Amino acid sequence: MQIHPPTGASSTPPASLAPTPAVLAGRRIGILDNRKPNAGLLLARLAERLAGRTGAEVTLVQTKNAAIPCEDQVLGRLVEEVELVLTGTAD
Repeated sequence: MQIHPPTGASSTPPASLAPTPAVLAGRRIGILDNRKPNAGLLLARLAERLAGRTGAEVTLVQTKNAAIPCEDQVLGRLVEEVELVLTGTAD
């Protein structure tokens, strides 16, 4: 038996990460909820606690459906209103 690892070469180079801000106080943070089951509860609590602990202004934004890419208008809103975005999934 031969086992093949499920990894392979990618035709797209990895994206570089944005710099992490040293301090979150006073920042505008967007929480993107993809509407997966339980994601709303998880991300709402994350937003509440993050705002309480850091003093950041936190905005919760929802997509229409987890099965399709985020709508351009939602992405545009995030670009205009926040400095960084957090998202997650919770089935």
